[in-house]
Amino acid sequence: MQTSSDRHEYPAHWEADVVLRDGGTARVRPITVDDAERLVSFYEQVSDESKYYRFFAPYPRLSAKDVHRFTHHDFVDRVGLAATIGGEFIATVRYDRIGPTGTPAAAPAEEAEVAFLVQDAHQGRGVASALLEHIAAVARERGIRRFAAEVLPANTKMIKVFMDAGYTQKRSFEDGVVRLEFDLEPTDRSLAVQYAREHRAEARSVQRLLQPGSVAVIGTGRTPGGVGRSVLGNIRDAGYTGRLYAVNRSFADDLTDLDGVPAHRSVRTVDGPVDLAVVTVPAEQVPEVVDECGEHGVQGLVVVSAGYADRGAEGRERQRALVRQARSYGMRIIGPNAFGIINTSPEVRLNASLAPEMPRPGRIGLFAQSGAIGIALLSRLHRRGGGVTGVTGVSTFVSSGNRADVSGNDVLQYWYDDPETDVALMYLESIGNPRKFTRLARRTAAAKPLVVVQGARHGGVAPQGHAVRATRLPHATVSALLRQAGVIRVDTITDLVDAGLLLARQPLPAGPKVAILGNSESLGLLTYDACLSEGLRPHPPLDLTTAASPDDFHAALSRALADDTCDAVVVTAIPTVGEGPAGDAALAEALRSAAAAVPTKPVLVVHVELGGLAEALSAAASTAPQASPPAEPRRPTPAEPGAATAPERPERREAPAPGDGTRLIPAYPAAERAVRALAEAVAYAQWRRDAGDPGKVPEYDDIDEKGAAEQIAGYLARGQGLTLGAAETCELLGRYGIDVHRALPAPDPDEAASAARTIGYPVALKATAPHLRHRADLGGVRLDLADEEQLRRAYAELTELFGKPAELRPVVQGMAPRGVDTVVRAVIDPAAGAVLSFGLAGAATQLLGDTAHRLIPVTDRDATSLIRSVRTAPLLFGWRGSAPVDAPALEELLLRVSRLVDDHPEVVAVTLEPVVVAPHGLSVLGASVRLAPPPARDDLGPRTLPAY
Repeated sequence: MQTSSDRHEYPAHWEADVVLRDGGTARVRPITVDDAERLVSFYEQVSDESKYYRFFAPYPRLSAKDVHRFTHHDFVDRVGLAATIGGEFIATVRYDRIGPTGTPAAAPAEEAEVAFLVQDAHQGRGVASALLEHIAAVARERGIRRFAAEVLPANTKMIKVFMDAGYTQKRSFEDGVVRLEFDLEPTDRSLAVQYAREHRAEARSVQRLLQPGSVAVIGTGRTPGGVGRSVLGNIRDAGYTGRLYAVNRSFADDLTDLDGVPAHRSVRTVDGPVDLAVVTVPAEQVPEVVDECGEHGVQGLVVVSAGYADRGAEGRERQRALVRQARSYGMRIIGPNAFGIINTSPEVRLNASLAPEMPRPGRIGLFAQSGAIGIALLSRLHRRGGGVTGVTGVSTFVSSGNRADVSGNDVLQYWYDDPETDVALMYLESIGNPRKFTRLARRTAAAKPLVVVQGARHGGVAPQGHAVRATRLPHATVSALLRQAGVIRVDTITDLVDAGLLLARQPLPAGPKVAILGNSESLGLLTYDACLSEGLRPHPPLDLTTAASPDDFHAALSRALADDTCDAVVVTAIPTVGEGPAGDAALAEALRSAAAAVPTKPVLVVHVELGGLAEALSAAASTAPQASPPAEPRRPTPAEPGAATAPERPERREAPAPGDGTRLIPAYPAAERAVRALAEAVAYAQWRRDAGDPGKVPEYDDIDEKGAAEQIAGYLARGQGLTLGAAETCELLGRYGIDVHRALPAPDPDEAASAARTIGYPVALKATAPHLRHRADLGGVRLDLADEEQLRRAYAELTELFGKPAELRPVVQGMAPRGVDTVVRAVIDPAAGAVLSFGLAGAATQLLGDTAHRLIPVTDRDATSLIRSVRTAPLLFGWRGSAPVDAPALEELLLRVSRLVDDHPEVVAVTLEPVVVAPHGLSVLGASVRLAPPPARDDLGPRTLPAY
């Protein structure tokens, strides 16, 4: 039992699960007085050489005094952390606060000496690097700003741990010892190192699940039928290349074989390693199974069993216990309530799922949080006729079920490196860590297309079974931020598949110009209209008439592809009476051969009830990699008693890569679907080009960052969260070069007249009551009041219409140059981070939700695109003869607000409304600022798995 320290309560928030370099997991936690026996046992398993490196002398065993010292910590000046697997120590790290002379000290001393010890069997797994991240975070929390470490020169592994961490450091050599000193403040390099290590570890953890050398299906029924027996049959029938075992504790003692697969009553009796266990037993039996798997060294679990967070509060607690139990053994989990996983690689051929057929091999990776949607996606990609044809297949498929552990973020890490995956398709019902997902998506999208459809968009809550942090941002905002990160965001699984099939085997278009040709004038016109609706720039359709032959199509497509004013081609086709399959095949070959001559431009086909053409276009015999025939059921051999023998692996046949001359042309049953997919490809291609030059965050000489920090600290000293008053708001914004027009209160007509004399005519009289603020359409604003008489008359009108001055809260403000009213907002969301928003002011914009968003910090390119992203943007740029506004001034304002929020995360909300943008300059007429302690940022802390 873990107890409190002698100075501070046990810091439970320091506990964390981490993924190690090889994909396994370990738990990091503080060392307590109850760990004496664990520490002694751990030390006995460390080699003499490692002990020598730690203590600079032979040190065969720990004395009672040593054990007391290394287990008694105050969690402030003396801290020890341990990495554990199965409850036992595999590594330790500690720091001791020291003063300027190197002797023990107490706060406020800002330096500490740090030392590690890693069990030899676990060296090389990245344990020390993970512990360094966690002990550094603990030290920063306790006011320590710098670590010092003394290392023997021969201890090159530990020197490398410190040198590779990315912190600013100094290195010296004295008395035969290397002394390293480094600051603990995160740097761009230390964060980059941390993200790179996180990527390698999480990608490897998913790889271990998707590429196991051996699989055990636990819960395999003794009679045909049932989930376990079905999964076992699916793995066997797919031709899995590794060793396969059937496990059921109810098997008879003399049963050694089930459907040609070795049978065992427990995974413990399997002679040899088991890399992956597929668990199908009832939920109440799962804990016993997990213990058996952990003790046998199983690396990962696919838990198909239901009855967890999908079953209410009791199930949620059962799910938490499952995750904690599996992680204690270093195992990762897909599920529970999972549909399963698939890997079509000829070197693996794993169908550990409830899908009765193995999908065709291909270049598309699929991730679905819902089993039902996973079935639908696999079915649509596998189907060859009717709807979108399956021009390519699947590389890997993961259905995460309740997503208790392995999530879409982990799978993205794997797909980024996976040479077998060219396009990633994801169905998400919740995003547990939007900040991390956005970061990973941006990196992935820069290398390969990522298409996402998000379910439960309007439900307001995560689906049952998903434990995720809440975001206050509306779905439209999250969607806009995903698009900013390069994600192709679609609304339906039909759109998901349509876009994926195009992106998997066609080049990205260089622009929005589209040629349309075909043998149906009407279908061509429908395609033309669809292109205009999607913002593309179509050429007039070329009608080849219904008498067009395959040679006519070939010639027309060749001319269109050769045209420099064409970026993509949509071919429309209707059935030709009497031609039949032979005619379909001839037309498909004509289109393929023409497209192959110009491999840099995408080609799509719109067909109407032309199943033969669709199948011919996707004919795998000439274009797509084929699934290898299932291997014969494996039988034990004398060389491997009790294990199934892996068949000889077939020669690897690589799928054709885009641009190698092989063109797989996607066919669509409707013009709208084809054009929508093409429009997404055009937008994604433009994002790829822009991502190469993201812009910069400009510096402004007139920004008083230090003064603003002092002002904010003074305000927060008054309370944990507060909205600043008008004067305070103007002062803080002024430190960032944002001037707010002065507004004076007018509680009665005389005060209003006095305020107007102070400001100078002409003035505006505004009601600032919440129900009238910024609502000029309701009549709560009077503009261009040239003198006191007009002002008093307007005051009387307002009070007559809307009530007493105390209810209206009227103010007097100087008139600003006329222009377009806009709104600028910034908010810090606990899950997504800081977001900058822009839109035009007015009820119509609010009604239509016409607001654009960017993640903070915003670059100059972001600001330029932000004001052009709203649908009402033409009003800013001279619509119907009006004068264009001062766009550079508006962009600068956006950049200054972004800097304010980025520099001071205590500024949790800023609203500038209205901002009147004139042809020359702009005027901020209203502003509000809210301060609060900033939300914790898990992306700046050490690597951790989501806590349970």
